[in-house]
Amino acid sequence: MSGGLAGFAALAVAELVAAGLRPQSSPVIAVGGASIDATPPPVKDWAIRHFGTDDKLVLQLGILAVLAVLALALGVLAVRFRRVGAAGVLLFGAVGAAAAVSRPDSISLTDALPSVVGTVAGALLLYVLVGRLTVVRRAPVPEPAAEEAGAGAHAGQGWDRRGFVLAAASAAAASAAVGAVGRSLNASSGQDAIASRKNVVLPDPGSSARPVPKRAALRVPGISAFVTPNDDFYRVDTALVVPKVDATTWRLRIHGKGVRRPASYSFDDLLRRELIERDITLACVSNEVGGAYVGNARWTGVRLADLLADCGVKSPSRGGPADQLVSRSVDGMTIGSPVEDVMDGRDAMLALGMNGEPLPFEHGFPVRMVVPGLYGFVSACKWIEDIELTTFDSYDPYWVKRGWARRAPIKTESRIDTPKPFARPKAGTMMVAGVAWAQHRGIDKVEVRVDDGPWQEAHLAAEDTRDTWRQWSVPWQATEGGHTLTVRATDRTGAVQTDKRARTIPDGASGWHSVVVTVE
Repeated sequence: MSGGLAGFAALAVAELVAAGLRPQSSPVIAVGGASIDATPPPVKDWAIRHFGTDDKLVLQLGILAVLAVLALALGVLAVRFRRVGAAGVLLFGAVGAAAAVSRPDSISLTDALPSVVGTVAGALLLYVLVGRLTVVRRAPVPEPAAEEAGAGAHAGQGWDRRGFVLAAASAAAASAAVGAVGRSLNASSGQDAIASRKNVVLPDPGSSARPVPKRAALRVPGISAFVTPNDDFYRVDTALVVPKVDATTWRLRIHGKGVRRPASYSFDDLLRRELIERDITLACVSNEVGGAYVGNARWTGVRLADLLADCGVKSPSRGGPADQLVSRSVDGMTIGSPVEDVMDGRDAMLALGMNGEPLPFEHGFPVRMVVPGLYGFVSACKWIEDIELTTFDSYDPYWVKRGWARRAPIKTESRIDTPKPFARPKAGTMMVAGVAWAQHRGIDKVEVRVDDGPWQEAHLAAEDTRDTWRQWSVPWQATEGGHTLTVRATDRTGAVQTDKRARTIPDGASGWHSVVVTVE
Protein backbone atom coordinates (compact mmCIF):
# COMPACT_ATOMS: atom_id res chain seq x y z
CA MET A 1 0.00 0.00 0.00
CA SER A 2 2.84 2.40 0.78
CA GLY A 3 4.41 1.76 -2.62
CA GLY A 4 1.12 2.19 -4.45
CA LEU A 5 0.35 5.46 -2.69
CA ALA A 6 3.87 6.73 -3.38
CA GLY A 7 3.48 5.94 -7.08
CA PHE A 8 0.07 7.63 -7.15
CA ALA A 9 1.47 10.73 -5.47
CA ALA A 10 4.43 10.87 -7.86
CA LEU A 11 2.17 10.79 -10.92
CA ALA A 12 -0.25 13.32 -9.43
CA VAL A 13 2.47 15.84 -8.60
CA ALA A 14 4.09 15.28 -12.00
CA GLU A 15 0.75 15.95 -13.70
CA LEU A 16 0.39 19.23 -11.82
CA VAL A 17 3.92 20.35 -12.68
CA ALA A 18 3.40 19.38 -16.33
CA ALA A 19 0.26 21.52 -16.40
CA GLY A 20 2.43 24.51 -15.48
CA LEU A 21 4.91 23.73 -18.24
CA ARG A 22 3.32 21.78 -21.09
CA PRO A 23 1.26 18.55 -21.14
CA GLN A 24 3.82 16.75 -23.31
CA SER A 25 6.35 16.86 -20.45
CA SER A 26 4.22 14.55 -18.30
CA PRO A 27 6.24 11.37 -17.55
CA VAL A 28 3.48 9.07 -18.80
CA ILE A 29 3.28 11.00 -22.08
CA ALA A 30 7.07 11.21 -22.44
CA VAL A 31 7.66 7.54 -21.71
CA GLY A 32 4.70 6.64 -23.92
CA GLY A 33 6.15 8.62 -26.80
CA ALA A 34 9.54 6.99 -26.36
CA SER A 35 7.83 3.59 -26.27
CA ILE A 36 6.05 4.32 -29.56
CA ASP A 37 9.35 5.32 -31.17
CA ALA A 38 11.06 2.15 -29.95
CA THR A 39 8.23 -0.24 -30.82
CA PRO A 40 9.05 -2.53 -33.78
CA PRO A 41 6.81 -1.84 -36.81
CA PRO A 42 5.08 -5.27 -36.69
CA VAL A 43 4.08 -4.69 -33.05
CA LYS A 44 2.89 -1.16 -33.80
CA ASP A 45 0.91 -2.46 -36.76
CA TRP A 46 -0.61 -5.18 -34.57
CA ALA A 47 -1.70 -2.58 -32.01
CA ILE A 48 -3.39 -0.41 -34.64
CA ARG A 49 -5.08 -3.46 -36.15
CA HIS A 50 -6.48 -4.71 -32.84
CA PHE A 51 -7.09 -1.49 -30.90
CA GLY A 52 -7.74 0.95 -33.74
CA THR A 53 -7.77 4.59 -32.73
CA ASP A 54 -7.80 3.50 -29.06
CA ASP A 55 -4.19 2.29 -29.36
CA LYS A 56 -2.86 5.37 -27.54
CA LEU A 57 -5.27 4.87 -24.63
CA VAL A 58 -4.27 1.22 -24.38
CA LEU A 59 -0.58 2.20 -24.34
CA GLN A 60 -1.08 4.71 -21.54
CA LEU A 61 -3.13 2.24 -19.49
CA GLY A 62 -0.38 -0.32 -20.02
CA ILE A 63 2.26 2.11 -18.78
CA LEU A 64 0.17 2.90 -15.70
CA ALA A 65 -0.32 -0.81 -15.01
CA VAL A 66 3.43 -1.47 -15.20
CA LEU A 67 4.14 1.51 -12.94
CA ALA A 68 1.56 0.26 -10.43
CA VAL A 69 3.19 -3.18 -10.24
CA LEU A 70 6.66 -1.65 -9.86
CA ALA A 71 5.40 0.74 -7.17
CA LEU A 72 3.97 -2.18 -5.18
CA ALA A 73 7.28 -4.01 -5.51
CA LEU A 74 9.19 -0.97 -4.27
CA GLY A 75 6.85 -0.75 -1.31
CA VAL A 76 7.63 -4.34 -0.36
CA LEU A 77 11.35 -3.66 -0.80
CA ALA A 78 11.19 -0.51 1.32
CA VAL A 79 9.82 -2.42 4.32
CA ARG A 80 13.21 -4.10 4.67
CA PHE A 81 15.40 -1.51 2.96
CA ARG A 82 13.75 1.84 3.53
CA ARG A 83 16.27 4.02 1.72
CA VAL A 84 16.70 1.60 -1.17
CA GLY A 85 12.96 1.61 -1.81
CA ALA A 86 12.85 5.40 -1.84
CA ALA A 87 15.87 5.51 -4.14
CA GLY A 88 14.07 3.14 -6.50
CA VAL A 89 11.29 5.70 -6.92
CA LEU A 90 13.90 8.32 -7.81
CA LEU A 91 15.34 5.96 -10.41
CA PHE A 92 12.03 5.90 -12.26
CA GLY A 93 12.04 9.67 -12.13
CA ALA A 94 15.37 9.65 -13.91
CA VAL A 95 13.89 7.42 -16.64
CA GLY A 96 10.94 9.76 -17.09
CA ALA A 97 13.19 12.83 -17.16
CA ALA A 98 15.49 11.27 -19.74
CA ALA A 99 12.51 10.36 -21.92
CA ALA A 100 11.07 13.87 -21.67
CA VAL A 101 14.23 15.78 -22.65
CA SER A 102 15.08 13.34 -25.46
CA ARG A 103 11.74 13.74 -27.26
CA PRO A 104 11.95 15.46 -30.66
CA ASP A 105 9.54 18.16 -29.49
CA SER A 106 11.37 18.86 -26.21
CA ILE A 107 11.88 22.60 -25.79
CA SER A 108 14.40 22.62 -22.89
CA LEU A 109 15.68 20.76 -19.85
CA THR A 110 12.64 22.03 -17.97
CA ASP A 111 10.73 19.14 -19.57
CA ALA A 112 12.45 16.94 -16.97
CA LEU A 113 10.92 18.83 -14.05
CA PRO A 114 7.58 16.94 -13.85
CA SER A 115 9.34 13.59 -13.57
CA VAL A 116 11.94 14.87 -11.10
CA VAL A 117 9.57 16.77 -8.81
CA GLY A 118 6.95 14.02 -8.96
CA THR A 119 9.32 11.21 -8.00
CA VAL A 120 10.95 13.26 -5.24
CA ALA A 121 7.48 13.69 -3.73
CA GLY A 122 6.80 9.97 -4.18
CA ALA A 123 10.12 8.94 -2.63
CA LEU A 124 9.57 11.16 0.42
CA LEU A 125 6.07 9.80 0.89
CA LEU A 126 7.28 6.20 0.66
CA TYR A 127 10.00 6.94 3.22
CA VAL A 128 7.49 8.49 5.62
CA LEU A 129 4.86 5.76 5.24
CA VAL A 130 7.33 2.93 5.69
CA GLY A 131 8.57 4.74 8.78
CA ARG A 132 5.10 4.30 10.24
CA LEU A 133 5.50 0.57 9.77
CA THR A 134 8.64 0.47 11.87
CA VAL A 135 8.33 -1.73 14.98
CA VAL A 136 7.89 0.36 18.13
CA ARG A 137 8.26 -0.57 21.79
CA ARG A 138 5.17 -0.62 23.97
CA ALA A 139 4.88 -0.25 27.71
CA PRO A 140 4.88 -3.59 29.66
CA VAL A 141 1.40 -5.03 30.08
CA PRO A 142 0.39 -6.21 33.59
CA GLU A 143 0.03 -9.98 33.81
CA PRO A 144 -3.76 -10.09 34.50
CA ALA A 145 -4.39 -7.72 31.59
CA ALA A 146 -2.00 -9.71 29.44
CA GLU A 147 -3.90 -12.90 30.14
CA GLU A 148 -7.16 -11.20 29.11
CA ALA A 149 -5.57 -9.65 26.00
CA GLY A 150 -4.01 -12.90 24.86
CA ALA A 151 -0.52 -14.12 24.15
CA GLY A 152 0.16 -11.46 21.50
CA ALA A 153 0.20 -8.76 24.15
CA HIS A 154 3.29 -10.27 25.78
CA ALA A 155 5.34 -9.33 22.70
CA GLY A 156 5.53 -5.73 23.85
CA GLN A 157 6.04 -4.66 20.26
CA GLY A 158 3.87 -3.42 17.33
CA TRP A 159 3.62 -0.81 14.60
CA ASP A 160 1.92 2.56 14.49
CA ARG A 161 -1.36 1.50 12.90
CA ARG A 162 -3.16 4.72 13.66
CA GLY A 163 -0.28 6.85 12.41
CA PHE A 164 0.00 4.81 9.23
CA VAL A 165 -3.72 4.95 8.46
CA LEU A 166 -3.84 8.72 9.05
CA ALA A 167 -0.74 9.33 6.92
CA ALA A 168 -1.92 7.01 4.13
CA ALA A 169 -5.42 8.49 4.05
CA SER A 170 -4.05 12.02 4.02
CA ALA A 171 -1.59 11.16 1.25
CA ALA A 172 -4.30 9.51 -0.85
CA ALA A 173 -6.65 12.48 -0.47
CA ALA A 174 -3.93 15.03 -1.19
CA SER A 175 -2.68 13.07 -4.22
CA ALA A 176 -6.19 12.76 -5.60
CA ALA A 177 -6.74 16.51 -5.22
CA VAL A 178 -3.40 17.39 -6.78
CA GLY A 179 -3.97 14.95 -9.65
CA ALA A 180 -7.46 16.32 -10.29
CA VAL A 181 -6.16 19.88 -10.42
CA GLY A 182 -3.36 18.83 -12.75
CA ARG A 183 -5.72 16.98 -15.08
CA SER A 184 -8.11 19.92 -15.10
CA LEU A 185 -5.35 22.39 -15.93
CA ASN A 186 -3.96 20.12 -18.66
CA ALA A 187 -7.43 19.70 -20.14
CA SER A 188 -7.89 23.46 -20.27
CA SER A 189 -4.43 24.15 -21.69
CA GLY A 190 -4.07 25.70 -25.08
CA GLN A 191 -6.81 28.29 -24.58
CA ASP A 192 -4.99 30.72 -26.88
CA ALA A 193 -4.95 28.05 -29.59
CA ILE A 194 -8.63 27.29 -29.08
CA ALA A 195 -9.47 30.99 -29.28
CA SER A 196 -7.38 31.41 -32.43
CA ARG A 197 -9.27 28.58 -34.13
CA LYS A 198 -12.63 30.09 -33.18
CA ASN A 199 -11.54 33.38 -34.73
CA VAL A 200 -10.54 31.87 -38.07
CA VAL A 201 -12.76 32.84 -40.98
CA LEU A 202 -11.85 30.93 -44.10
CA PRO A 203 -12.10 33.17 -47.20
CA ASP A 204 -14.04 31.96 -50.20
CA PRO A 205 -11.72 29.81 -52.29
CA GLY A 206 -10.48 31.24 -55.54
CA SER A 207 -10.90 27.79 -57.07
CA SER A 208 -13.94 26.03 -55.63
CA ALA A 209 -14.64 22.32 -55.74
CA ARG A 210 -17.39 21.45 -58.14
CA PRO A 211 -20.65 20.27 -56.57
CA VAL A 212 -20.66 16.58 -55.73
CA PRO A 213 -22.74 14.80 -58.40
CA LYS A 214 -26.17 13.82 -57.09
CA ARG A 215 -25.61 10.22 -58.06
CA ALA A 216 -22.21 9.99 -56.34
CA ALA A 217 -23.92 8.89 -53.11
CA LEU A 218 -25.97 5.69 -53.33
CA ARG A 219 -29.04 5.27 -51.18
CA VAL A 220 -28.07 1.90 -49.79
CA PRO A 221 -28.41 1.33 -46.04
CA GLY A 222 -25.07 0.50 -44.45
CA ILE A 223 -22.81 2.05 -47.11
CA SER A 224 -20.20 4.61 -46.04
CA ALA A 225 -21.22 8.25 -46.37
CA PHE A 226 -19.67 9.79 -49.46
CA VAL A 227 -18.29 12.67 -47.38
CA THR A 228 -16.85 11.55 -44.06
CA PRO A 229 -17.86 13.86 -41.17
CA ASN A 230 -14.91 15.35 -39.30
CA ASP A 231 -15.81 13.53 -36.08
CA ASP A 232 -15.83 10.19 -37.91
CA PHE A 233 -12.65 10.73 -39.94
CA TYR A 234 -9.95 8.28 -38.99
CA ARG A 235 -6.98 9.44 -36.95
CA VAL A 236 -3.68 7.56 -36.94
CA ASP A 237 -0.57 9.34 -35.59
CA THR A 238 1.98 9.06 -32.78
CA ALA A 239 0.81 12.04 -30.73
CA LEU A 240 -0.34 10.97 -27.26
CA VAL A 241 -1.33 14.58 -26.62
CA VAL A 242 -2.99 16.40 -29.51
CA PRO A 243 -0.92 19.56 -30.16
CA LYS A 244 -2.86 22.78 -29.72
CA VAL A 245 -1.08 25.35 -31.83
CA ASP A 246 -1.95 29.04 -31.70
CA ALA A 247 -2.59 30.17 -35.27
CA THR A 248 -1.60 33.76 -34.42
CA THR A 249 1.96 32.72 -33.54
CA TRP A 250 2.32 29.79 -35.95
CA ARG A 251 5.00 30.02 -38.64
CA LEU A 252 5.99 27.80 -41.56
CA ARG A 253 9.58 27.81 -42.73
CA ILE A 254 10.57 26.65 -46.23
CA HIS A 255 14.28 26.05 -46.82
CA GLY A 256 16.84 23.54 -48.00
CA LYS A 257 18.43 22.21 -51.15
CA GLY A 258 17.46 24.13 -54.28
CA VAL A 259 15.44 26.73 -52.34
CA ARG A 260 16.70 29.94 -53.89
CA ARG A 261 14.44 32.17 -51.80
CA PRO A 262 13.89 30.69 -48.30
CA ALA A 263 10.72 32.00 -46.75
CA SER A 264 8.65 32.04 -43.59
CA TYR A 265 4.85 32.24 -43.69
CA SER A 266 2.30 33.11 -41.03
CA PHE A 267 -1.22 31.72 -40.97
CA ASP A 268 -2.55 35.08 -42.18
CA ASP A 269 -0.05 34.99 -45.05
CA LEU A 270 -1.61 31.75 -46.24
CA LEU A 271 -5.14 33.09 -45.81
CA ARG A 272 -4.25 36.02 -48.07
CA ARG A 273 -3.18 33.71 -50.90
CA GLU A 274 -5.57 32.17 -53.39
CA LEU A 275 -7.21 29.16 -51.78
CA ILE A 276 -8.34 26.03 -53.55
CA GLU A 277 -11.11 23.67 -52.46
CA ARG A 278 -10.99 19.99 -53.41
CA ASP A 279 -12.64 16.68 -52.53
CA ILE A 280 -9.86 14.23 -51.70
CA THR A 281 -9.93 10.76 -50.18
CA LEU A 282 -7.10 9.99 -47.75
CA ALA A 283 -5.93 6.52 -46.76
CA CYS A 284 -3.58 5.31 -44.03
CA VAL A 285 -0.87 2.80 -44.87
CA SER A 286 -1.86 0.89 -41.71
CA ASN A 287 -5.27 0.16 -43.23
CA GLU A 288 -5.81 -3.57 -43.56
CA VAL A 289 -7.73 -4.97 -46.52
CA GLY A 290 -11.33 -3.97 -45.84
CA GLY A 291 -10.24 -1.65 -43.01
CA ALA A 292 -11.72 1.65 -41.86
CA TYR A 293 -8.65 3.91 -42.08
CA VAL A 294 -9.83 5.69 -45.22
CA GLY A 295 -12.05 8.76 -45.48
CA ASN A 296 -13.22 11.40 -47.91
CA ALA A 297 -13.41 15.12 -47.11
CA ARG A 298 -13.58 18.53 -48.76
CA TRP A 299 -10.26 20.27 -48.11
CA THR A 300 -9.49 23.99 -48.41
CA GLY A 301 -5.92 25.22 -48.65
CA VAL A 302 -3.02 26.71 -50.56
CA ARG A 303 -1.40 24.95 -53.51
CA LEU A 304 1.87 23.57 -52.26
CA ALA A 305 3.46 23.74 -55.71
CA ASP A 306 2.81 27.49 -55.86
CA LEU A 307 4.49 28.09 -52.50
CA LEU A 308 7.50 26.05 -53.55
CA ALA A 309 7.72 27.84 -56.89
CA ASP A 310 7.67 31.20 -55.09
CA CYS A 311 10.68 29.98 -53.14
CA GLY A 312 12.50 29.13 -56.37
CA VAL A 313 12.08 25.35 -56.07
CA LYS A 314 12.13 23.25 -59.24
CA SER A 315 10.96 19.65 -59.53
CA PRO A 316 13.60 17.00 -60.38
CA SER A 317 12.15 16.65 -63.88
CA ARG A 318 12.94 20.34 -64.42
CA GLY A 319 16.46 20.15 -63.07
CA GLY A 320 15.80 20.70 -59.38
CA PRO A 321 18.47 19.21 -57.08
CA ALA A 322 16.02 18.03 -54.37
CA ASP A 323 13.86 14.95 -54.84
CA GLN A 324 12.47 14.73 -51.29
CA LEU A 325 10.36 17.21 -49.36
CA VAL A 326 10.66 16.65 -45.60
CA SER A 327 7.79 18.12 -43.60
CA ARG A 328 8.18 18.53 -39.84
CA SER A 329 5.43 18.73 -37.27
CA VAL A 330 5.44 20.69 -34.02
CA ASP A 331 5.63 17.33 -32.19
CA GLY A 332 8.83 16.34 -34.00
CA MET A 333 7.31 14.00 -36.59
CA THR A 334 9.10 13.98 -39.95
CA ILE A 335 7.47 12.86 -43.20
CA GLY A 336 9.16 12.57 -46.58
CA SER A 337 7.29 13.19 -49.85
CA PRO A 338 8.54 13.02 -53.45
CA VAL A 339 9.05 16.55 -54.75
CA GLU A 340 8.00 15.41 -58.20
CA ASP A 341 4.61 14.27 -56.90
CA VAL A 342 3.77 17.48 -55.04
CA MET A 343 4.72 19.58 -58.09
CA ASP A 344 3.31 17.46 -60.95
CA GLY A 345 0.01 19.34 -61.18
CA ARG A 346 -2.06 17.33 -58.72
CA ASP A 347 -3.93 19.22 -56.00
CA ALA A 348 -1.26 18.88 -53.32
CA MET A 349 -1.97 21.54 -50.71
CA LEU A 350 -1.32 22.96 -47.32
CA ALA A 351 -4.83 22.50 -45.97
CA LEU A 352 -6.39 25.06 -43.64
CA GLY A 353 -9.97 23.80 -43.72
CA MET A 354 -11.83 20.50 -43.65
CA ASN A 355 -15.47 20.10 -44.67
CA GLY A 356 -16.17 23.81 -44.51
CA GLU A 357 -14.53 24.64 -41.18
CA PRO A 358 -11.01 25.26 -39.88
CA LEU A 359 -9.09 22.04 -39.39
CA PRO A 360 -9.99 20.28 -36.12
CA PHE A 361 -7.04 20.04 -33.73
CA GLU A 362 -7.05 16.25 -34.10
CA HIS A 363 -6.56 16.63 -37.85
CA GLY A 364 -3.76 19.16 -37.83
CA PHE A 365 -4.92 22.69 -37.01
CA PRO A 366 -3.74 25.18 -38.04
CA VAL A 367 -2.14 23.66 -41.17
CA ARG A 368 -1.50 20.17 -42.55
CA MET A 369 -0.36 18.66 -45.82
CA VAL A 370 -2.71 16.81 -48.19
CA VAL A 371 -1.36 15.08 -51.30
CA PRO A 372 -3.80 13.07 -53.45
CA GLY A 373 -2.62 9.57 -54.30
CA LEU A 374 -0.04 9.11 -51.55
CA TYR A 375 -0.47 7.26 -48.26
CA GLY A 376 -0.50 9.53 -45.24
CA PHE A 377 2.87 8.44 -43.89
CA VAL A 378 4.59 9.94 -46.95
CA SER A 379 2.42 13.02 -47.36
CA ALA A 380 -0.10 14.00 -44.69
CA CYS A 381 1.98 15.88 -42.12
CA LYS A 382 -0.29 17.35 -39.46
CA TRP A 383 0.58 20.42 -37.34
CA ILE A 384 3.26 21.23 -39.92
CA GLU A 385 5.79 23.96 -39.13
CA ASP A 386 8.78 23.27 -41.38
CA ILE A 387 9.44 22.17 -44.97
CA GLU A 388 12.96 21.21 -45.97
CA LEU A 389 14.01 20.28 -49.48
CA THR A 390 16.57 17.48 -49.53
CA THR A 391 17.20 14.09 -51.18
CA PHE A 392 16.11 10.56 -50.42
CA ASP A 393 19.76 9.51 -50.29
CA SER A 394 20.70 12.06 -47.64
CA TYR A 395 17.83 11.82 -45.16
CA ASP A 396 15.48 9.14 -43.80
CA PRO A 397 12.26 10.44 -42.17
CA TYR A 398 10.62 8.89 -39.12
CA TRP A 399 8.81 5.97 -40.76
CA VAL A 400 11.61 5.10 -43.18
CA LYS A 401 13.95 4.64 -40.22
CA ARG A 402 11.49 2.07 -38.93
CA GLY A 403 11.34 -0.09 -42.03
CA TRP A 404 8.59 1.55 -44.10
CA ALA A 405 8.97 2.48 -47.75
CA ARG A 406 10.37 5.79 -48.98
CA ARG A 407 7.71 6.06 -51.69
CA ALA A 408 4.15 4.80 -51.29
CA PRO A 409 1.43 5.56 -53.84
CA ILE A 410 -1.99 4.39 -52.68
CA LYS A 411 -2.91 0.96 -54.02
CA THR A 412 -6.14 0.16 -55.83
CA GLU A 413 -8.50 -1.14 -53.17
CA SER A 414 -12.17 -1.93 -52.60
CA ARG A 415 -14.30 -2.75 -49.57
CA ILE A 416 -17.67 -4.34 -48.85
CA ASP A 417 -19.60 -2.14 -46.43
CA THR A 418 -22.83 -4.11 -46.45
CA PRO A 419 -23.60 -6.80 -45.50
CA LYS A 420 -21.28 -6.84 -42.52
CA PRO A 421 -19.08 -9.87 -41.76
CA PHE A 422 -21.00 -12.74 -40.14
CA ALA A 423 -24.35 -11.06 -40.82
CA ARG A 424 -27.43 -13.30 -40.94
CA PRO A 425 -29.68 -11.76 -43.62
CA LYS A 426 -32.95 -13.24 -44.80
CA ALA A 427 -33.12 -15.10 -48.09
CA GLY A 428 -34.14 -13.01 -51.07
CA THR A 429 -32.85 -10.05 -53.01
CA MET A 430 -30.46 -7.83 -51.09
CA MET A 431 -27.91 -5.18 -51.99
CA VAL A 432 -24.19 -5.76 -51.65
CA ALA A 433 -22.47 -2.38 -51.60
CA GLY A 434 -19.30 -0.57 -50.63
CA VAL A 435 -16.55 1.75 -51.79
CA ALA A 436 -13.45 1.53 -53.99
CA TRP A 437 -10.51 3.90 -54.32
CA ALA A 438 -7.43 4.48 -56.46
CA GLN A 439 -6.60 8.12 -55.82
CA HIS A 440 -5.16 10.12 -58.69
CA ARG A 441 -6.01 7.27 -61.08
CA GLY A 442 -9.73 6.77 -60.54
CA ILE A 443 -11.95 3.68 -60.44
CA ASP A 444 -13.34 2.29 -63.70
CA LYS A 445 -14.89 -0.99 -62.62
CA VAL A 446 -15.89 -2.99 -59.54
CA GLU A 447 -16.78 -6.69 -59.58
CA VAL A 448 -18.34 -8.94 -56.96
CA ARG A 449 -18.18 -12.72 -56.67
CA VAL A 450 -20.37 -15.04 -54.61
CA ASP A 451 -18.45 -18.06 -53.35
CA ASP A 452 -16.48 -19.46 -56.30
CA GLY A 453 -18.95 -18.24 -58.92
CA PRO A 454 -18.31 -15.85 -61.80
CA TRP A 455 -17.43 -12.20 -61.31
CA GLN A 456 -20.43 -9.89 -61.64
CA GLU A 457 -19.89 -6.23 -62.57
CA ALA A 458 -21.32 -3.85 -60.00
CA HIS A 459 -23.15 -0.61 -60.63
CA LEU A 460 -20.83 2.36 -60.06
CA ALA A 461 -22.07 5.58 -58.56
CA ALA A 462 -21.17 8.78 -60.38
CA GLU A 463 -17.55 9.83 -60.00
CA ASP A 464 -16.80 13.05 -58.17
CA THR A 465 -13.10 13.25 -59.11
CA ARG A 466 -10.37 10.70 -59.66
CA ASP A 467 -9.00 11.71 -56.24
CA THR A 468 -12.10 10.50 -54.37
CA TRP A 469 -13.43 7.07 -53.61
CA ARG A 470 -16.36 5.70 -55.57
CA GLN A 471 -19.41 3.91 -54.25
CA TRP A 472 -20.73 0.74 -55.87
CA SER A 473 -23.60 -1.72 -55.45
CA VAL A 474 -24.89 -4.96 -56.90
CA PRO A 475 -28.18 -6.82 -56.21
CA TRP A 476 -27.77 -10.38 -54.94
CA GLN A 477 -30.37 -13.09 -54.87
CA ALA A 478 -29.36 -14.58 -51.54
CA THR A 479 -30.10 -18.25 -50.96
CA GLU A 480 -30.07 -20.04 -47.63
CA GLY A 481 -26.76 -21.20 -46.22
CA GLY A 482 -23.26 -19.84 -45.74
CA HIS A 483 -21.73 -17.68 -48.48
CA THR A 484 -18.52 -15.75 -49.10
CA LEU A 485 -18.78 -12.42 -50.91
CA THR A 486 -15.61 -11.04 -52.53
CA VAL A 487 -14.93 -7.73 -54.26
CA ARG A 488 -12.21 -6.39 -56.55
CA ALA A 489 -11.70 -3.11 -58.43
CA THR A 490 -10.06 -1.99 -61.66
CA ASP A 491 -8.51 1.47 -61.86
CA ARG A 492 -8.39 3.80 -64.85
CA THR A 493 -4.97 2.54 -65.94
CA GLY A 494 -6.53 -0.89 -66.48
CA ALA A 495 -4.78 -2.42 -63.47
CA VAL A 496 -6.94 -4.97 -61.64
CA GLN A 497 -6.74 -5.09 -57.87
CA THR A 498 -4.42 -7.93 -56.99
CA ASP A 499 -5.54 -10.95 -55.00
CA LYS A 500 -2.05 -11.38 -53.59
CA ARG A 501 -2.14 -10.78 -49.86
CA ALA A 502 0.46 -8.38 -48.49
CA ARG A 503 0.95 -6.88 -45.03
CA THR A 504 0.69 -3.18 -44.42
CA ILE A 505 4.47 -3.00 -44.01
CA PRO A 506 6.30 -1.57 -45.95
CA ASP A 507 4.00 0.16 -48.45
CA GLY A 508 0.38 -0.82 -47.76
CA ALA A 509 -1.78 -3.93 -47.61
CA SER A 510 -3.16 -5.65 -50.69
CA GLY A 511 -5.60 -8.45 -51.49
CA TRP A 512 -9.32 -8.90 -52.10
CA HIS A 513 -11.81 -8.08 -49.37
CA SER A 514 -14.27 -10.84 -48.48
CA VAL A 515 -17.11 -11.18 -46.00
CA VAL A 516 -18.80 -14.36 -44.84
CA VAL A 517 -22.54 -14.32 -44.22
CA THR A 518 -25.17 -16.88 -43.28
CA VAL A 519 -28.45 -16.48 -45.13
CA GLU A 520 -31.48 -17.70 -43.18
